[in-house]
Amino acid sequence: MIDVVLPCLNEAAALPWVLARIPHGFRPIVADNGSTDRSVRIAADLGATVVHASRRGFGAAAHAGLCAASAEVVCFLDADGSLDPSQLPRVATDVAAGRADLVLGRRRPTQRGAWPLHARLGNAAVAWRLRSLGGAHVRDLGPMRAARRQALLDLNLSDRRFGYPLEMILKAARAGWRMSEVDVDYAPRIEGGRSKITGTVRGTLRTIYDMARVLRQ
Repeated sequence: MIDVVLPCLNEAAALPWVLARIPHGFRPIVADNGSTDRSVRIAADLGATVVHASRRGFGAAAHAGLCAASAEVVCFLDADGSLDPSQLPRVATDVAAGRADLVLGRRRPTQRGAWPLHARLGNAAVAWRLRSLGGAHVRDLGPMRAARRQALLDLNLSDRRFGYPLEMILKAARAGWRMSEVDVDYAPRIEGGRSKITGTVRGTLRTIYDMARVLRQ
């Protein structure tokens, strides 16, 4: 069994599609970050484990899900329907087989508008900075990823905002982890909503700010 952590804030429209496409052998953990819609009820009714992150922030939700996981291998996946859960084996297989320590899903847009230009440029800038620091030769800070649960806990990740995914990569690189990327499809989020991270210029700038803070530290 592999656990799948889905940080969630008001994703009632997307969760039925997302949870229906979780592959056999993968167990969803919806880490709710204070949803005011029916996300929690929908997730529970569809058989997902629901945990609550009392502290607000993407990293707070992701880490709450990680702490609640019990499987040896853990995946992370956005709950907004922009990524296809059926492709989770692409990131999990090499980790489960011991061929990699961290596998990232490199996003490949399936249609125009799936990945706005401002978000793509911000991602490219941070990825370039990671490569320039050495040790993390990645092209995308993909939100679909897999690693071993205990190894992740041992990294002592401290960011609880949008810097959490970057801190994971930085600390993994410093620890000498074997990292790789695989292509995954990237589509507009369900119901035409906007990603809280990359769907708006403001969200992208906030994410870049958090990531820049992690890089400075």
